[in-house]
Amino acid sequence: MGLGAYPMGVAFGVLVVHSGLDWWWASVFSGFIYAGSLEFLFLGLVLATAPLASVAVTAFLVNFRHVFYALSFPLHQVRGPFGKAYSTFALSDEAYAVTTGEAAQSYSSRRILLLQVFIHLYWAGGATTGALFGSVIPDRITGLDFAVTALFTVLAIDAFRVRRDIPTPVLALVCALVGRFVFPGQMLLAAFLMFTAGLMARYAWIRKERAHA
Repeated sequence: MGLGAYPMGVAFGVLVVHSGLDWWWASVFSGFIYAGSLEFLFLGLVLATAPLASVAVTAFLVNFRHVFYALSFPLHQVRGPFGKAYSTFALSDEAYAVTTGEAAQSYSSRRILLLQVFIHLYWAGGATTGALFGSVIPDRITGLDFAVTALFTVLAIDAFRVRRDIPTPVLALVCALVGRFVFPGQMLLAAFLMFTAGLMARYAWIRKERAHA
C-alpha cells in the first residue's frame, strides 16, 4: 500500500513545483494536511487565493467520507490518547483499506500505528521527492492529477477480488451516478449518504432473511 502511496505523492510534489511554489511546500502540505485528494484540490485553492470559508467548506465536503470510515475503523484497538489522536489524524483511505478486513481484527495497537506511520512517510516522502526533482520533469507531462483516482480504482478492484460481492459495487455506482447528475454540487456527500443508507437497508434485509431461514 505504501508503494502505491509513494508515486501518488511524487505526482503531487511535481504539481506543487510546476505550480510555482517552493519545493518545501510539498513537504508541509503532505506532512500536516495529509489528505491526498484534498491536497490536490487545496493546491488549486491556494494558487487562486480562495477565501478561508471556501477552503473550509471544500475540506469538509471532500473529507466527509471519514465520518463513515470511523464506523468500522478499529480505533478501539489503538492504545493511549496520543496513539488515538495520531491514528485519527492519519486515517487515510489506504490505512482504512488495510485495517478493516478480517485479518486486521487481530492487529495490535503497535501494528496499526506503525502501518499508519509508514503510509504517512511514504506519502510525504513521495511528495518531497517529486518536489525536489520536479524541475527536471517536463511541464508537458499530463495526467499526474489522475493519480488519486487511479489509486482508488485499484483499491476498489482489490476489494472486489477479495469478497466478490456484486451488489455492493453496483450500489456504489448507482449512488455515484445519482449524486453526479442530481446533486452535482455535493456529489461526494450525497453519494456517501445514499450508499450508507443502501448498505444499511441491505443489511437489514439480509438479517431478516436469515432469521426467517
